[in-house]
Amino acid sequence: MFAIIKASGRQFRVEPGAIIAVDGHTGEAGAPVSFDQVLLVGRDAGDVLTGTPFVDGAKVVGVIDRTDKGKKVRVFKKKRRKQYRRTQGHRSLLTRVRITEIQA
Repeated sequence: MFAIIKASGRQFRVEPGAIIAVDGHTGEAGAPVSFDQVLLVGRDAGDVLTGTPFVDGAKVVGVIDRTDKGKKVRVFKKKRRKQYRRTQGHRSLLTRVRITEIQA
């Protein structure tokens, strides 16, 4: 069984046991997390449930594994011939979630 969920502005294909990295979730390791925005659910028999836009009554449940920092992103601005240069960077906080169950 697999599902396609929408979390933190992106879509993820998940199945039980998968680990995904999402933005914006805070919590301790081991805390439960549920995703209600399920776009599609595929079952083992081959039938697929699609939503308009979300599947009614479907939910994906997971557990927070750990919190990490993402890859470093550098932002560089420059205006030619004006002696203007600015460098800024950041690392986003990512929460790794282990998917435990898909309820459809």
